[in-house]
Amino acid sequence: MRTFTLMTHALTFLFQRDIDRVIDELNQYAHEADIWKIGGDIKNSAGNLALHLAGNLQHFIGADLGKTGYVRDREFEFAGKDVKREELIVQLQKAKQVIKDVLPKLSDEVLKAPFPGKIPIEATTEGFLLHLYNHFGYHHGQINYHRRLLGS
Repeated sequence: MRTFTLMTHALTFLFQRDIDRVIDELNQYAHEADIWKIGGDIKNSAGNLALHLAGNLQHFIGADLGKTGYVRDREFEFAGKDVKREELIVQLQKAKQVIKDVLPKLSDEVLKAPFPGKIPIEATTEGFLLHLYNHFGYHHGQINYHRRLLGS
């Protein structure tokens, strides 16, 4: 059983780097209230997307793989409003710590086995981790676009 595979090494680095990038995006909003703006076809604010990214990682990687005991409130991730920027950042930093604590401990056997939690697709753990990273990147891009659209 080998731990810290190339896959887990790469994903640990990439998730941590991109969580920092989302935090940077949130810090670039000139007005904290803009983080929560929606309008037209924009249905998810940057704040809700940040809550969703943090919750998603803490749920699937933390609770399902790391047995952290995290209990997700997915409804709040999309319905919650006006959470302080600092709290959004705290939640993202908690997700970053989960990545650092859990991914390096995953063995080749765990990566090749079916993902242990309830997921919307049929996948190995390795496959679902790649799905999660792609999902993270998609929403990170939405946050970047949201910020630039508002001119912050």
